[in-house]
Amino acid sequence: MQYIQVQFDCNPANEVITDVLAALLAEIGFETFVPANRGLDAYLPATLFSEKEIDDLLSKFPMEATITYSSHAMEDKDWNEEWEKNYFQPIVIDEKVCIHSSFHRPEKEYEYNILIDPKMAFGTGHHQTTGLMMKEILAMNLAGKSVLDMGCGTALLAILASMKGAERVTAIDIDEWAYNNALENVQLNGTENIRVLQGGAGLLGSETYDVILANINRNILLRDFPLYVNVLNVGGQIVMSGFFAEDIPAIRAKSEEYGLVYQHFLVMDQWVAVSFRF
Repeated sequence: MQYIQVQFDCNPANEVITDVLAALLAEIGFETFVPANRGLDAYLPATLFSEKEIDDLLSKFPMEATITYSSHAMEDKDWNEEWEKNYFQPIVIDEKVCIHSSFHRPEKEYEYNILIDPKMAFGTGHHQTTGLMMKEILAMNLAGKSVLDMGCGTALLAILASMKGAERVTAIDIDEWAYNNALENVQLNGTENIRVLQGGAGLLGSETYDVILANINRNILLRDFPLYVNVLNVGGQIVMSGFFAEDIPAIRAKSEEYGLVYQHFLVMDQWVAVSFRF
């Protein structure tokens, strides 16, 4: 598949700006991102490239920043494989979980070894929000519980929940690429109790859960709150991430509208994960 590389020059070129930019670009088809001193390099299939969509996104960018870009077509080769070899290095969380691809084996054994061939889907563990969510999962007793992973990406969180003893796990992502990659990763890890679905919160029906994991973004979380609460068992826990510490008041206010009780939050580089009880 042929890819387009888009080089974004950001002023300021700090991590917060580039993280927000990457999250927004992912919504219009960009599949992988590499930090650069001047900002961010982003990649998407040539068939999805649209200068108009990029211009519209930058005109509505929600933070104070000047962002310009240039683009060029890349050599037609297996960029997924190149990216996995060069950029997806093993990640260790709290000395308990090691996330690695088939190209990089861990040097020692960990309590939880997760094999992820990410195919450029979000959720490799590199991003702060994924790391925060994994820390939350590690602190939970999931034995025999039902878990929902919304916006699952690679299904990394769902896989860890299964490994921690969850009885039934549902992983949902609206993106077709992420959906197919989640299916592959579930099979790679032998976590057969995970059901993967493609779609959004509209897929949620009568099935309920003890734990809901939602690593998406602030606006979608606020919009879909009632749908999440509708499928959360009494006494259940919901953990959300994909937003900044400054967004906690809005998230907390919305949660209290629906009877959730604030528990705590974790923070990493201004990104946060917030936990509530029902």
